[in-house]
Amino acid sequence: MLDVRRLRLLAELAARGTLAEVAEALHQSPSSVSQQLGLLEKEVGVPLLTKAGRRVQLTAAAEVLVEHTTEILARLEAAEAAVTALGDATAGTVRVAVFQSVALAYMPQALADLTRRHPRLRVMLSQRAPEQALNDLALRELDLVVAEHYPDHGAPHFDGLDRQPLTTDRLRLALPPRGSGAIWDNITSLADAGCVPWAMEPPGTASRHWIEEQCRRAGFEPEVRYETDDVEAHVALVESGNAVALLSDLMRVRHRTAVRLIELPGSPRRTVFTATRTAIADSPGIIACRAALARVVPADLTLPG
Repeated sequence: MLDVRRLRLLAELAARGTLAEVAEALHQSPSSVSQQLGLLEKEVGVPLLTKAGRRVQLTAAAEVLVEHTTEILARLEAAEAAVTALGDATAGTVRVAVFQSVALAYMPQALADLTRRHPRLRVMLSQRAPEQALNDLALRELDLVVAEHYPDHGAPHFDGLDRQPLTTDRLRLALPPRGSGAIWDNITSLADAGCVPWAMEPPGTASRHWIEEQCRRAGFEPEVRYETDDVEAHVALVESGNAVALLSDLMRVRHRTAVRLIELPGSPRRTVFTATRTAIADSPGIIACRAALARVVPADLTLPG
């Protein structure tokens, strides 16, 4: 019978691309990973890897093994979750990743709720960009992710993930407060914002792609003068009269912002959802975390202003 641990190394290589990345993720040396894969080749009796410059590529036989290994790992994970569910209490560790506005608006309340209801459950929280978090979830580095998708711009798809909607929130254009200067005060729609600086998240993020598309539909290419993934910095730049920015209602839950808000065409709303691997979706820890989030996060978030 093939060694499951070695099969997992092969699956990790297929997902990550290099021996070095596999070694780093699994806290092993590249030589150890290479040695284990060599032993797997001997067990299988056919070549699994070929050289491609300084990298390695999977052979057709390796691709077949990876496909079956993915199913095996999911079944093992589901079996572990099923056994855990037979216990008397919700316990263990759940690794959760959220994006910034969720971390600020609702995670403190959700964590406090979980501590009261499930004192033996240990939640490890990290802040990650939704795109990266979903990838890490698929790679089994996380157990639960809170992610987002924008209208007509779906989140990255990974096989074997279970998604549940959490909330929606409004997306609007944030401007400096009235009296900050005529260049700002004269803006009454998105189409008027082509002559002022913008604050945006870095290229490759869903929010950046989406708001750039809205600007182009409005007839201009935005001047992105300030680029940061810290959305609180966006708010500060707008409040101080330095830029305009896209602002979601989630960023206004913790404290009201001193900005002027303008509706975008079509009054768009962003969808926020939770995702986990299907194999562990019914485990007590995941169920508890999702329930806590559902208790503290309104199903449809709409703030005045």
